[in-house]
Amino acid sequence: MEMAIGSHPIYNFAAPRVPLSSSKFFEPTKNGSISTSSWPKRSFLGGALSIRTNHYRCSRTSFRNSVKCSISEATKTATDSKSQLIRRSDVRNIAIVAHVDHGKTTLVDAMLRQSKVFRDNQLVRERIMDSNDLERERGITILSKNTSITYNDTKINIIDTPGHSDFGGEVERILNMVEGVLLVVDSVEGPMPQTRFVLKKALEFGHAVVVVVNKIDRPSARPDYVINATFELFIELNATDDQCDFQVIYASGINGKAGHSPENLADDLGPLFEAIVRCIPGPKIAKDGLLQMLATNIEYDEHKGRIAVGRLHAGVLKKGMDVRVCSSDDECRFSRVSELFVYEKFSRVPAEIVEAGDICAVCGIDGIQIGETIADRTSGKPLPSIKVEEPTVRMSFSINTSPFVGREGKYVTSRNLRDRLYRELERNLAMKVEDGETSDTFIVSGRGTLHITILIENMRREGYEFMVGPPKVINKKVGDKLMEPYEIAIVEVREEYMGSVVELLGRRRGQMIDMQGTGSDGTTVMKYKIPTRGLLGLRNSILTVSRGTAILNTIFDEYGSWAGDISTRDLGSLVAFEDGTTTSYALASSQERGQMFIGPGVEVYKGQVVGIHQRPGDLSLNVCKKKAATNIRSNKEQTVILDTPLDYSLDDCIEYIQEDELVEITPMSIRMCKNPKMAKKSR
Repeated sequence: MEMAIGSHPIYNFAAPRVPLSSSKFFEPTKNGSISTSSWPKRSFLGGALSIRTNHYRCSRTSFRNSVKCSISEATKTATDSKSQLIRRSDVRNIAIVAHVDHGKTTLVDAMLRQSKVFRDNQLVRERIMDSNDLERERGITILSKNTSITYNDTKINIIDTPGHSDFGGEVERILNMVEGVLLVVDSVEGPMPQTRFVLKKALEFGHAVVVVVNKIDRPSARPDYVINATFELFIELNATDDQCDFQVIYASGINGKAGHSPENLADDLGPLFEAIVRCIPGPKIAKDGLLQMLATNIEYDEHKGRIAVGRLHAGVLKKGMDVRVCSSDDECRFSRVSELFVYEKFSRVPAEIVEAGDICAVCGIDGIQIGETIADRTSGKPLPSIKVEEPTVRMSFSINTSPFVGREGKYVTSRNLRDRLYRELERNLAMKVEDGETSDTFIVSGRGTLHITILIENMRREGYEFMVGPPKVINKKVGDKLMEPYEIAIVEVREEYMGSVVELLGRRRGQMIDMQGTGSDGTTVMKYKIPTRGLLGLRNSILTVSRGTAILNTIFDEYGSWAGDISTRDLGSLVAFEDGTTTSYALASSQERGQMFIGPGVEVYKGQVVGIHQRPGDLSLNVCKKKAATNIRSNKEQTVILDTPLDYSLDDCIEYIQEDELVEITPMSIRMCKNPKMAKKSR
């Protein structure tokens, strides 16, 4: 294995037992490879490590004289001659992958600005790739976006991917379109759960990897630790020798600077562009082969209809060309390409012809789905379809049955709800929709609660009214054993709150795997393996016990044995006793029973959840009671002081509700209520 890092010298270890900077040793094993019992403890001090399995010799080579990347020339030549394919040297297809909030979109902004995509006098907002309103509000990337830049006559197609694990289906699809990835890692946090997920997928595809240590200008940056931790991650994920020989670029996305060492950054992102062109191979194509293009993404235009986006694997695609659309060997239909687009700078540009290896958008093919192949009309064959991992969480969607139905929404019937949910499946491959027990109930399965919550928020803004039940984990049966999904949770918390957090995770069947301090700020990072059931409602609880300072990150790990019963909520709910408008007089006495969700002057209905009870079990309250009017005049009116009501967001409400509760979703309001069907059963 070889790894070239930064501008530091390369060491080849010759002695059979060579100490590093610590007191630990590498020892050659019987088969010539190198092992150590304390691999996580070693420190490379930012230097490059070169380990050769066939011989050992000590030498020092300057990084500037020889830069190695994850795809060597010998490997490329052998591969190409074996498969009789050619590589395009004028195109690079890359995906930018990272953990959420590690600076992917900001880095893309800087790349676009420095490649002169925009005019000098053009007003450009921040995070321009996050074009969705919901993405800009939450500060996360939800949908992948395509763009391209030109650097020294080389066209670089860039795909910005989501960073949250719930949108991993997007990442899995996008990796079909590219030959390499930029793995962006925060210079303080290092590899996080989603970093592991996206890197694992990229390595499985055999892609070349360029590691970008971003936010290097942060005062607490620790690039040496980050590089060592990233290399360990490559080893854990069984990366090949060539993949472990990755190029590292240090960058500050917000300042638009990059370099080969953290102390010596260039004035622009030139070193990053050079690394992309040098280390990411061009697309491997069969130029004279039969037409093949896999539809990896679907966009929609009101005038053009469905637009298929994907990479052309072989042949040539022309405007007005007759093609065959195949989902499998037996299921094919014929169609015609009405319009053809390629991505240039920040927009789609019409094209008459597209050659193999480029990413393009195709219009005119009715009903095309993600995973279908656009092939040669006479003898075209389909490419392997896209496979994504199965969902782990499900929620029930039903029509709104509250007394306030139809006041705010435009679409309220079960037919509207059904059409919208099944339409979501055309784009969202990682989601599943099934009919429920009744005609007005549907079961929606996704990769996590955030995955489904984004769908709920989008539907709410489109004018839909409906109700959703609490999230439930999807279990499996293997033989006679009941299996449930487990996740890896990484919690970053200050030392004074560590005991409370450990106790909370222990009650939810979490098992601690690792614990370590991160530095002088008194922060501890704990790694847990915990059932997905234990994570439902955990985020609010963990923020409460840590006074809002804890940071929780999770990623799906595996299916394991059933962990037993888990209590996710100890307190009951305060429920409205009757329909009406809340009054200050009634709320003054009600708030003594717990924390309220509503203030005075709010319309409520019987069965609506209006607060959190301070004890287990639900309690019905009359929050609409008015002060009795009498003919006795008092000298002084009683002053009513009300506590500030809790303001729960959609995510908070979904985390809060229990089995017998529902969340009512309307375009203007989010309410919680008791499930009337469950109430009838209990009677």
